[in-house]
Amino acid sequence: MVLGVIILLVTIVMILMIYNYSVHKKIDTFSNLNQRVTSLNVLQEFMNTLGESSTIKEKLENINDILINKYAIKYSTIVVFDGAEYVIKASNVDRKHWETLKNLQSDPVFGDSIRTATPKYVTVENENEKLPYQKMEFGRAKCAIFFPLYVDNVYIGYWIIEGSIPHEFDKIDTTILEVVRNNIVTILKTVENQSTIENIVRDDLYSGLKSAEYLYGEGKKVIDKYTTSAICIFKIINLPNINTEISRKTGDNIITQVSQFVRNNLAKEYLFVRYMGPKFAIIFSGADVGGVKNFMENMKRQIESLKIKPANDYIYKDQEENVIDENINSENEEKIENVEIIASPKIRVAISTYYKGTSLDGALKKIEEYIDLSDEDTISTL
Repeated sequence: MVLGVIILLVTIVMILMIYNYSVHKKIDTFSNLNQRVTSLNVLQEFMNTLGESSTIKEKLENINDILINKYAIKYSTIVVFDGAEYVIKASNVDRKHWETLKNLQSDPVFGDSIRTATPKYVTVENENEKLPYQKMEFGRAKCAIFFPLYVDNVYIGYWIIEGSIPHEFDKIDTTILEVVRNNIVTILKTVENQSTIENIVRDDLYSGLKSAEYLYGEGKKVIDKYTTSAICIFKIINLPNINTEISRKTGDNIITQVSQFVRNNLAKEYLFVRYMGPKFAIIFSGADVGGVKNFMENMKRQIESLKIKPANDYIYKDQEENVIDENINSENEEKIENVEIIASPKIRVAISTYYKGTSLDGALKKIEEYIDLSDEDTISTL
């Protein structure tokens, strides 16, 4: 009788153990499935972030925020080599720790990880210990996973996530995180061209305007606030003649005065850049072509009414002796005051509609080609 009860109890215990193990496996499976579903959502948000009109810095910071929020990670830091040094592109760690975090590639604990292109997991056993790479911080992070980043087999930096509890990442699905790591690399490759564009934007010397590259980086954020915008290119068509027949400095003065005049008459939300040489581009954000055409007709009249005297590099011609005075000095400037030659800019204008999500560069190129081939003196709409 007693033996039977014991056997029954043992059987019940065994059944409960099997049941608990089954439940545990289901929980693990659900947990992994949940992580995978989360990862799909994360990847979608990554793609959405790439499509946003924002700077490289903002994109990477947004991506880092997504990782932190979706995976409940305490700390996340992305570090990339910029050609000269390792730079923290995004991090939610206090800046006082950045010097340590941007030099982890030289820490021996991560040497094998970098050489083998595999993640490295480090953790402490109790609250009184600190991670190997930590210099002066004891309470911030208690475990970390280091992911080296490679582009075409070339090491470019790393992504490191940190937790505040010992062994916090013991059961995390690292295969999912490696997929995330690969997508961080993809994003870094994707935004490389945008980064180049942002870095080559310059302020033009004579016009005081941004170069055309500004429109495809920082300026795009303003443009894409609207579904459609009117885009315009105007060209000072007689600038080459002014440069050769009067003087180069006079041509430079034409550029300066035309730029200042147009800029002073534009609303702040409109973008005005020196497109190339004698060509200028204006993006009338959110405006329609009809209204812009009326505005540019008025601008054209006023620009072409500007009267600009020759600059001091103009070579004064003595009408009686028909000789050239090559002394370009204050005496020559006094002679220029009495010269009747006046430079007036002549411009050709074309306007089109830009639709958000399409190629801005392609739309502007189409207008530029038209202006270069056209001989129209009126405002053209494409």
